[in-house]
Amino acid sequence: MDWSYNAWGGKYPCDLDNLIPAQIADYLGLPVFKPGIVMEGGSVDFNGCGDVLTTTSCLLNENRNPHLSQQQIEEYLCNYYGVDNVIWLGDGIDGDDTDGHVDDLSRFCNADTIVTAVETDRNDENYEPLRQNLNTLNKIRLASGKQPTVVELPMPERVVWDDQRLPASYANFYVANNVVVVPAYRCKADDRACQILEECFPGRTIVPIDSTDIIWGLGSFHCLSQQEPALIK
Repeated sequence: MDWSYNAWGGKYPCDLDNLIPAQIADYLGLPVFKPGIVMEGGSVDFNGCGDVLTTTSCLLNENRNPHLSQQQIEEYLCNYYGVDNVIWLGDGIDGDDTDGHVDDLSRFCNADTIVTAVETDRNDENYEPLRQNLNTLNKIRLASGKQPTVVELPMPERVVWDDQRLPASYANFYVANNVVVVPAYRCKADDRACQILEECFPGRTIVPIDSTDIIWGLGSFHCLSQQEPALIK
């Protein structure tokens, strides 16, 4: 699937990035489908059972697909991702240059469990948007008709580089075959976040890796990687 990419709303050069999907398809000998709209991997998260998590702050941003309505974008999500239910959250975290990628906010751990970042400091910029997202998740229904189990994940301490707040979040973990790679930030919340994710991913080993030298690039492990399902021929 070769979605268009405009570097998070035209923020950075991206011509070479746009060539990658077609090159991968050519290397693997796979057909290429081009929906023709801007879409980013970090802006969506799936449970594999018909549900997708996303945010209005990103997908409905005028710097992505201004010619499309929310309903039209939902049609693209359903038609090209094979989902039946679109779950819309609101704003992203402070310091995120993607306009609110959901992979810093809320993630599926299985078919009906969602882990979501929360901030307990009422004076923090992230407190209100994360509280609103939590409230939304506590009211939704999945495609199955079930109400999801919502697990709260703490936010790390504020990470600042060159007077700029960075989008540090434990929700930016990467799920591999047997492990879950979790960003760590040299603070007391690291251990608690790993314990919560260990309970959410039985059967997988939680692997915390120091992300303090990576997050200055405004993303962590899920941001800098892309899972590729095994090909069955």
